[in-house]
Amino acid sequence: MNKLEVYADLWCPFAYVGLVEAIAQRDATGAGTPITVRSWPLELINGEPMTALKAQANIAALREQVAPRLFAGFRPENFPTSTLAGLSLVAAVYEKDPEQGEALSMELRELLFEQGVDINDEAVLAELAARYAVDLKAASKHEGVMNDWGEGQKRGVKGSPHFFCGESDMFCPGLNIKKNSDGQLCIEETHERVEEFLRACLV
Repeated sequence: MNKLEVYADLWCPFAYVGLVEAIAQRDATGAGTPITVRSWPLELINGEPMTALKAQANIAALREQVAPRLFAGFRPENFPTSTLAGLSLVAAVYEKDPEQGEALSMELRELLFEQGVDINDEAVLAELAARYAVDLKAASKHEGVMNDWGEGQKRGVKGSPHFFCGESDMFCPGLNIKKNSDGQLCIEETHERVEEFLRACLV
């Protein structure tokens, strides 16, 4: 069985949709291999944090066109100003246990997108660090995030999410995202493409 790796940021709604589908398909096949979600820190790559307004617009398009059951509890007023601390925490947990790393990666996304929690809040991060038995102070140095970013650059990551499996890779395989003449997002699910990619990976 090949190793499935995904470069993504925590506050990327497209990555959340892609990971939910990838995990569902992985579980449906009975494959037990954890998905490794690596850091792709958009605030460093773009030189500025993602805004709540941009996230809200992307989420509205996703809910209307492809994912009506997701993002039910999103609260733009609690959108985090940074994801570096959360990404660092995930990277630290992955070093200890890949299954727990995947669990925390998805828990942070669910807190943000389904429960409206600010995942950059110190109390939230401290509680998660204690529960996953990780030293929050050590993780705050962001070494894991920077290592992932550097490796992702070498591998040609195009954005969040970018999937890698063996010798194959694909940017955002589950969604076809375009803009119409008015600049509005037009999103289509590409189940066949993501199923083919994951089937080859999870055998």
